[in-house]
Amino acid sequence: MSALTVRQVRFRYLTLYGLRWLPTGLTIPVMILLMQERGLSLSQIGLVSTAQGLVVLALELPTGGLADALGSRVVLVTAWAVSLLSLGLLAVADSFALFFLVWALQGVYRALDSGPLDSWYVESTRAADRNADYEPGLGFAGTVAGVTIAAGALLSGGLIALGPLGPVSALTVPVLVAAALQAVALAVLLSLLVEPGPARGPGTLRASVAAAPRMVGQAVGLLRRSRVLLALVSVELFWGFGMVTFESLLPVRLSEVVGDPERAAALLGPANSAAWLVSAAGAAATPLLLRWLGAAPAAALLRIVQGGTVLGMGLLAGPVGVLVAYLACYAVHGASNPLHLGLLHRQVDGPYRTSVLSLNSMMGQPGFALGAVLLTALADRSGVGTAMVVGAVALAVAAPLYLPAWWAGRRTTPTPPAGADPATPGGAVPTPTVGADPAGHGPGDVRPAGAAASAEPHRAAP
Repeated sequence: MSALTVRQVRFRYLTLYGLRWLPTGLTIPVMILLMQERGLSLSQIGLVSTAQGLVVLALELPTGGLADALGSRVVLVTAWAVSLLSLGLLAVADSFALFFLVWALQGVYRALDSGPLDSWYVESTRAADRNADYEPGLGFAGTVAGVTIAAGALLSGGLIALGPLGPVSALTVPVLVAAALQAVALAVLLSLLVEPGPARGPGTLRASVAAAPRMVGQAVGLLRRSRVLLALVSVELFWGFGMVTFESLLPVRLSEVVGDPERAAALLGPANSAAWLVSAAGAAATPLLLRWLGAAPAAALLRIVQGGTVLGMGLLAGPVGVLVAYLACYAVHGASNPLHLGLLHRQVDGPYRTSVLSLNSMMGQPGFALGAVLLTALADRSGVGTAMVVGAVALAVAAPLYLPAWWAGRRTTPTPPAGADPATPGGAVPTPTVGADPAGHGPGDVRPAGAAASAEPHRAAP
């Protein structure tokens, strides 16, 4: 690895990053509709989708220690092989039990995949040039992920529009293509990713696993001591619950208004591509929101506005109205994520930062699992529109949880220092964490509709 230049390391990183997310873009538009086509009710879909969240909740922190101990290559190869297995199983699954296994395997994949590629990039860049800046590459990774997911979703819609291929249904074709691309990605990973530095062994693994509970316990202690931090992390519960509406229920809602599941899936391809673009535009508008309102007030307002967009998806008639509301929802979602992460980063420092961020991410898992069960059951009983209204309310009621951060900022910094942004608590403009998993961790780490929650964009979609 020492022979690689910084530019070569970045090229390999971005290549692997794009290959990692391309299969996800293909499966996003078809996941929910495919399960319906294979005989699952909305309630059953809600139940099977909880498998991923529960597995991620159990494994996210331990797998971080595993990556530290064994290195990124071993963990990533295992993760991508598990993803390939889950996609192959998805192509043939036709029962509740098999779909549950698909989602559980995706939970294993997500837990293993969370972080090692970014860590490899940073370590390899530093091995090539200790003084090199790696932040730009991490930022480019978010752009690459958005573009490749959008391209995959667009390709998925085109494949569906072509219709079935012999005995293979139109909704299954993108899954088979995604599996083939995942196999290619795994082969490229084995070729491009070489670990810098000495190999790590079982002793490091034992130390990492032993330290994890202590770090998590101390991070939980920070939540108990900080009302602001506890409120910010609690936002994720409501966010996870409400995301079920625009991730799991939107394809069903669109199918209702269009009247044809395959036509709805074909529309979701370009709609998902557009959603990633408007989400990026929303994120780009964050500096304006900071200047106009400040971080906490803007984040609170966006929670209410996003609830309104979900309300529009549930109540508007016709595919145009539903899709316009959907795109507006993702524009808000893109703007919300950097605001939330900026507020969270300002509340914690030192060795517990990663643990607190993981706890913030993990809070969304039970929220989503509860929403997946309750909202899909409500959709079966009272209609998708009613379930979306309930989800919209859940998103909006999280807004007051940003008030403690706003009050704390006003108390501690009544007068911003010279040269600081007066609209931002603390006088500093919070910036999003570059290189964060586009879907996954924390609010906004979610991908557009077609898979029950993101996120990361891959929060729940195989």
